[in-house]
Formats: sequence, C-alpha cells, structure tokens
Amino acid sequence: MANRADWFEDFQKNVSELIAKSPAADIERNVKAMMAQTFSRLDLITREEFDTQAELLERALARIAVLEVKVRELETTVSTGGAATE
Repeated sequence: MANRADWFEDFQKNVSELIAKSPAADIERNVKAMMAQTFSRLDLITREEFDTQAELLERALARIAVLEVKVRELETTVSTGGAATE
C-alpha cells in the first residue's frame, strides 16, 4: 500500500511540475489576477466581515426586542395609571 501512496505522490508532483512549466500556469495567474481585479471593483466583503456584521445585527435585534417589551410595560402602566386617576 505504501508503494501505491508513493506512486500517487510522485504522480501529483510530476503533474504539478508539468503545469508549473506549461502555459497553463500563466493562464491561471492571469485569470486569478483578472478575477482579483474584478472582485476589487465590486463592493464585496470578506466572510469574516459578514459574520461580524451578522453578529452585530443579532445583538441589535435582541436589544430592540427587550426595549419593545419595556415600552409595552410602560404603556400599560401609563394607561392603567391614567385611568385610575380619572
């Protein structure tokens, strides 16, 4: 089994070297550069930035929910307190 694993590693190494020496490597570099340039023009964010913003939004929504409950409680207090004084 070790021979087979060594053979696959050698095969992979040879293919990688062949690609590195061929025009395919230049094409790959050019495509990567073109894609990077295109993506930089778009207004994209990283996954990390997205996750950070999603977490901040989640916290804000939780705070809003708490504040909504407090407002309802205050409204109830004011409406029952106002009715009792009349």
